[in-house]
Amino acid sequence: MERNILHKLLDWKNSKRRKPLIVEGARQVGKTWAIREFAKRYYDHLAYINYEETKHLQGMFLQDYDTNRILRVIRTQCGVPCEAGKTLIFLDEIQEADGGLTALKYFCENCPEHHIIVAGSLLGISLHRGISFPVGKVNFIQMHPMNFCEFLMAVGDMALVSAIEEKDTNTLSLFHDKLTNRLKEYFLVGGMPEAVQAYADDAEWSDIREIHNEILRGYEDDFYKHAEGALVERLRQVWRSIPSQLSRENKKFLFGLIRNGARAREYEVALQWLFDAGILHQVSRVTKPGLPLSAYRDGKAFKVYLNDIGLLCAMSGLEAKILLEGSAVFTEFKGALTEQFVFQQLHETTELFYWSKDNSQQEVDFLLQHDNELLPIECKAEENLKSKSLKSFIDEHDIKHAVKVSMKPYNESAAIVTNAPLYIIPNSLLEK
Repeated sequence: MERNILHKLLDWKNSKRRKPLIVEGARQVGKTWAIREFAKRYYDHLAYINYEETKHLQGMFLQDYDTNRILRVIRTQCGVPCEAGKTLIFLDEIQEADGGLTALKYFCENCPEHHIIVAGSLLGISLHRGISFPVGKVNFIQMHPMNFCEFLMAVGDMALVSAIEEKDTNTLSLFHDKLTNRLKEYFLVGGMPEAVQAYADDAEWSDIREIHNEILRGYEDDFYKHAEGALVERLRQVWRSIPSQLSRENKKFLFGLIRNGARAREYEVALQWLFDAGILHQVSRVTKPGLPLSAYRDGKAFKVYLNDIGLLCAMSGLEAKILLEGSAVFTEFKGALTEQFVFQQLHETTELFYWSKDNSQQEVDFLLQHDNELLPIECKAEENLKSKSLKSFIDEHDIKHAVKVSMKPYNESAAIVTNAPLYIIPNSLLEK
């Protein structure tokens, strides 16, 4: 299995500004596998410690931050030499070791020649608890579920990946039906590596759904293990409201859908916990379509997306037959899967926003900055490409380029709007 993060890890290894690396990402996105595979390809040795499994080492940083002592403990535990540049030191579930993150500062300052990576399933939550954090002493990489091209590689469609990456519109047009079918399969399977591997191994759809359900149960188990008191129930309520939040035509997050009478102040902490855990993501509304977009962020209006489209299908109870045998699901779920897919393909590399008029139905699904210009993106679940909101937005704000994604083949005949198939996101954002 090939993962894009392996290229990022190699860039980190070869960087002149290399520091200890923190790899963030939700549970089950493949962090441990990717880092171990990276070590196998590019190092002579791997010194691996998982602090959930080796509980006797959870206090190894409490005595002091003497890096010579710490390296000696690592060598003893792993039975491999800690050779600078030849050994990758990988400390997994680092949030379980008191002082582990703080220790990265001393590795950076006292032995920068050593290559050190840390990761953890709930590391994002730990980073927001006010611990002593090594600001400026670490590098970061965020890991996400497998995107559509990674999925295609996993099922053996390397030539189609090349056509997408090269924006080979002739080849893409010839294989449009196959790509559309693969896209529907990806909607159902998603990008969690275990589910993708099962699909590549010809598992039954019911087996893939059970993998999703196990991951979802694992997420809820984390609520009970790592949250406290009343927060646990609020986490569960927010979490289980996500399909209903996304099934609406206007997907602005509504606290009232969590329960009748719910207010923002009751659930803000729970939402932030889920964002920090990497299993939910926020896309903010902008009050004005201006540059930089972050300057016009509306703190009270936002959309929420799940970390993986396959998990969304599982949470929503969508059956494989409905999705694979026709396009009715796109109407029934009112574009939720389409927006989730576009979000998932784009947010790894760019910050996304959306725009809507006050007291109006006019809305642009996603808005981002591209080449110092505003780039609006309209998501169409079916093949009907009419969009009054996008046309009005272009006319009112002097937009030079826009993208409309749907199930139709590639077509950039319009002067401003590129009509692109969903499967070519994000490559459809390239200059016309």
